[in-house]
Amino acid sequence: MADIFDVIADGTRREILSILLARSSSGGSGTSVSQIVHELGVSQPTVSKHLKVLREAELVTVREEGQHRYYSLHHEPLEQVDDWLMPFLVGDSTAGILSELDAALPEPAAQAADFVGRAAASAKHAVTSALRKFGS
Repeated sequence: MADIFDVIADGTRREILSILLARSSSGGSGTSVSQIVHELGVSQPTVSKHLKVLREAELVTVREEGQHRYYSLHHEPLEQVDDWLMPFLVGDSTAGILSELDAALPEPAAQAADFVGRAAASAKHAVTSALRKFGS
């Protein structure tokens, strides 16, 4: 399996992941290849090639219905990226404190804290990105 960082380094694959994320948050049960082709404006063979790489990296799942294939985002492998990025987002001293706290917590509490921390970092990133887009 390819290194996840190599997989997401490609801009087209990141765009596909973004499309799948947007469609999953709107309650869809998968996105067809033709929908992705339409949104990206690239050829079907190009999209299929990138979807194959994403599928092999387990970043997407596929559901087959007759001749059609519907793709959905699989979030778990992206946690590797999140884990690698977290020290850069929270700083070295905060990362050390969080690591110590994580080791001291019982497993269910550690998982809950991890979930809340990821949600907070994600929200911070979304707000920061939105403010940058609007020039504030």
